Amino acid sequence: MIITKTPFRVSFCGGGSDIADFYREHGGCVIGTTINRYMYLSIHPYFDAGRTALKYSQNEIVKDLREISHSIFHCVLNEKQIQGVEISSTADVPGGTGLGSSSAFTVGLLHTLYCYQGKYVSKGKLAEEACQVEIEKLHAPIGKQDQYAAAYGGLNFIRFHKDDTVSVQPVIAGRDTLKELQENLILFYTGLTHDANQILAEQKKNIGYREKTDNLLRMCSLAEAMKRSLECGELRDFGAILHESWQKKRELAGSISNAAIDALYACAMQNGALGGKLLGAGGGGFFLFYCPKEKQEGLCKALRKKPFPFRFEHDGSSIVYIGDKYWEDVR
Repeated sequence: MIITKTPFRVSFCGGGSDIADFYREHGGCVIGTTINRYMYLSIHPYFDAGRTALKYSQNEIVKDLREISHSIFHCVLNEKQIQGVEISSTADVPGGTGLGSSSAFTVGLLHTLYCYQGKYVSKGKLAEEACQVEIEKLHAPIGKQDQYAAAYGGLNFIRFHKDDTVSVQPVIAGRDTLKELQENLILFYTGLTHDANQILAEQKKNIGYREKTDNLLRMCSLAEAMKRSLECGELRDFGAILHESWQKKRELAGSISNAAIDALYACAMQNGALGGKLLGAGGGGFFLFYCPKEKQEGLCKALRKKPFPFRFEHDGSSIVYIGDKYWEDVR
């Protein structure tokens, strides 16, 4: 058996500029970090070598790979012609909550299959291939940040170039700065899930409007400013940048926010938060706030919500177990 774990991510600023319709004309950038919440995938030979078993939110057992219903499993396994195996996925957080679970699954699946074949693959290759699967082959109306975040891990500034190349630059911040940042960030689950593809499709359609393009350009500038503030060890403006970025993002598509989400945000800002944003495409999922540690108890009481604990993560997609039976089979 082989087991991999691939982290979920928290995006701070710049989301939306990673969509090809925008970055191919203007260039794009995002800043964010991975967290210690993971997508786990395991693989081992299935006892019936003529069948392939897949376990996720549903169970599938097929004789022919072309019969697979799950779109990502279908695409990747048919392309690599890997069959006669059992693959299981387990996640710390359900999909549709804004933590990049779909791309973490794709990156993790590719990593798992390469390891099963006894092949080494770089983090850059994992991210690039995951983008090809989701965006080019399955035509998901999404950007590239989630795949690169999941593959590389850590706190990164990711730039999307006009020629479709991507560069990942670790944000070099001091230990005390990172400690203060983590202590002042707090996550709440809204209780709502969303269809990210539907929201992103609307956002992608709106990129042609000048006002939306201007918003994305401003969000890229804010991502640059956030990177500088972290590297300088100055978090005074972090909350304000997060706040302005959220105001710009919620204007990109009508389905990103709603009255309930706006009310929750207003309550948070009145009770200690200096800025915040919905993670992912919007419409629900997790709300991230930047709130001084000493005011977080009052914030939790005002929102009547329990915070979701997390820590920063630095490894990206990684192999956590290779069983002896696998090596015996390889030999």
